[in-house]
This record gives sequence, structure tokens and C-alpha cells, in this order.
Amino acid sequence: MAQIQDIMTIAPVIPVLVVHDPAQARPIAEALVAGGLRALEVTLRTECALEVIAEMAKVEGAVVGAGTVLNGDDLKSAVDVGARFIVSPGLTTDVVQAARGAEVPLLPGTANASDIMRGLDLGLTHFKFFPATAAGGIPALKALSAPFGQVRFCPTGGIKQETAADWLALPSVLCVGGSWLVPAGTPDQAAITERARKAAALKG
Repeated sequence: MAQIQDIMTIAPVIPVLVVHDPAQARPIAEALVAGGLRALEVTLRTECALEVIAEMAKVEGAVVGAGTVLNGDDLKSAVDVGARFIVSPGLTTDVVQAARGAEVPLLPGTANASDIMRGLDLGLTHFKFFPATAAGGIPALKALSAPFGQVRFCPTGGIKQETAADWLALPSVLCVGGSWLVPAGTPDQAAITERARKAAALKG
């Protein structure tokens, strides 16, 4: 079984995707993979999200996960259509247990020391820091990382191409989540691929 660290180290950026039309799923995934971003997080924020995951999972090289997973039912539905990792906005025992039962890597959201300690108690060491900018930005994550040397993060929320490298420079950060790769509207594959190439080239 893949571990969440394997997912987090595929590329420096995991695109966070809100896709409203399943017909756009494969072109978007193909464009991102062509640009070097293979781990793709499809958020369960639309009625067609599960169909989008299923379509993107057919793209060669894509490692498609589900985001905005709020409970065990969400998780099961996502895994059933091909999700290979799970991202949640927060940390609950229900989601952790469901992920273990499904043998799927989980990246739960944390925003403070109590969240992280609860996650450590559950045997987790990799977390999403969310919402990254609103939760205090780089200074906050630096402060949180200090007492938790074994923990690694994927900051998500408010990060852009221009600021991603600053986050990636933190020793505790393996990757960042970003929604800037695919703007709303009809996807321009060439533009998405170009943005993906720039993101894939980022280093801390």
C-alpha cells in the first residue's frame, strides 16, 4: 500500500481541483500530468466530483485523490470510484478509522497544536496545514513545527505560484496544495500544462 509520504513527494505541488463538468476531467488531468504534476486532489464540493475522480483515474500517470472528505461515507464513495489517497479539511477519528479500513493514505487537516497532538495519538505524522494563510501563514507553521520535529506538512489554502517556494523552503514541508493551476471556466490545456511545469519546477 502506498504511504501518504509517497503521495506528498511525487511533486512539490498537489493541484486542488474543483471541477463542475465531468467532460473537463480528463483534459485537465492530462494537462497537469503533462506538466509534471501527477498527484491530483479532486474536492468533493460538486455533485459530479465522484464522476470526475473516476474519469481522471483513467489518465495514465495520474494519482488521483479525493479532497474535502468529511466522513467515512465520503471516503468509501471516493475509494470506490478510484481515489488513491484522501484529504480532509480536519481531523476526526471516524475518517482516520475509515482510511485504515480501506487501506488508503490519508492527509488530514490541522491548524493548531491540539490537532497535531490528536493526530499523533492516532499514529499519524503527515498533515495538511489548513487554511494555511488564514491560520497564520509561514510564521505560524514555523512555530507549530518546532515542537513536532517528526511531523511533515502540506500547507493548503491561499498559496500561489509566487509564494509556494517560501513554504517549500520550510524543512517540515514536503509539498503544498494549490488551486491556482486550474482557474474556473473552460480549461485551456496548454495554459494548465505551462502552469504545471512552473509548479513542478519549484523547490524550497
